[in-house]
Amino acid sequence: MSDSKAGLKPGGLKQGVTLIDLVMLGAGTAIGAAIFSVLGPATQVGGAGILVAAGLAALPMVLFALVYAYMASAVPRTAASYEWQRQFSHPVIAFSIVWLRVLSNAVVMIVLGRVLMNYLGMVLPLPAVPVILGLFTLIFALNYLGVAVAARAQTVLMIMLLGLFAVLVVSGAPAMKPELFVQAVTGGWTPILAALPLMIQLFLGIETATEVGEEVKNAKVVVPWGIALGLLLTVVVYVAVSFTALSVVGPEALGTAKAPLLMVAQATLGRWATPLIVTAAVAALIKSMNAIFLVYARFLYAMGATGVLPAPLGRIHPRFGTPHMATAVAFLASCTGLFLPDSLLFLLLSINVPTMMKYFGSCLAAYNVADKHPEVRAQARLRFSPGLVKALSALGMLAAIVIAALGFGTDWRPYALLAIWLALGLGYYAQTRRQRPAGC
Repeated sequence: MSDSKAGLKPGGLKQGVTLIDLVMLGAGTAIGAAIFSVLGPATQVGGAGILVAAGLAALPMVLFALVYAYMASAVPRTAASYEWQRQFSHPVIAFSIVWLRVLSNAVVMIVLGRVLMNYLGMVLPLPAVPVILGLFTLIFALNYLGVAVAARAQTVLMIMLLGLFAVLVVSGAPAMKPELFVQAVTGGWTPILAALPLMIQLFLGIETATEVGEEVKNAKVVVPWGIALGLLLTVVVYVAVSFTALSVVGPEALGTAKAPLLMVAQATLGRWATPLIVTAAVAALIKSMNAIFLVYARFLYAMGATGVLPAPLGRIHPRFGTPHMATAVAFLASCTGLFLPDSLLFLLLSINVPTMMKYFGSCLAAYNVADKHPEVRAQARLRFSPGLVKALSALGMLAAIVIAALGFGTDWRPYALLAIWLALGLGYYAQTRRQRPAGC
């Protein structure tokens, strides 16, 4: 079979990602570990108001999703949020933001692996490090063999998770209390706003669909649809699960539960509760790890291809059409993290900052496209006016700064560590710039 028939551009990345894969990639990144932990504390401060907060929490992501969809409809790229910033803002801005994400993505892989072992430990006494290493190896193999293989695995896991959530919702149907929606609306804004910062975390990652733009056929149309449908699916899942949980056990009990979904399942499914929730948690966590790893490798690939990290990272496998060297480095970084002390878990508080800076940088790139690049605007399938793009981008940048700053009062140390990591990266960047021949 020729390269063109196989969807492999000569010397390029293989185009094997479909619309359903994009939906499952975006929604699958968002619907991860957070749903198993956020509902309890969110209900404690918001009560039934979380039903409204779940919808409002999606609004910042709607803002970001519109910006990402617009940019993807004009210039679809793999590692899009890096490439857009590099091309339309400034290479230093692009490097700085993605350099922060290199650290945060490695930490996320480690933490998700440890959380996964906590759930597996509920049913099987397994050694943590060998099992996590085995999972990392499986994820590495899927991503090494091809984006279509990794995307299909993501889709299968996501469908499995949706099926498990459907069992939970159906089992709780006899206890459904529609009056909770009335309580949520009439209970005032104070509980809703109190739960909002926690609920926002549930939607982070919807834009992941844009990060494989060059690996999607007809990307200018398919990627925006993938973002929109992924966001819609995520909202439906969160509202349905939240409503079921509130109906079955009530706001008071849910707010104090350490494992809220397990409590709900125990009330409706009895002895089947633990295997259901453990299976759902494992599927959600492996799915999130796969999505994060896929994007992680592509950032390393893009930075190698553009010369800001070692050039071998930018190589593409001649048969599989994957960034195999970047994939291997992402795997080694994830494995190395397994041997770091548990005290580094406080870095979880810093994961939000690189993510918000990514949104800020992408919105800045979109603003610059609307302001200075009519030739790019002419390519966009989404016919937003320059004024609308500027308004959406400006609001997105403001939202990203506000959300990123929310955690500083809780713990300043992750911010300090990110600053040190950024300083090291910029030092490396400056050194490589000096070593490059003139005119490069």
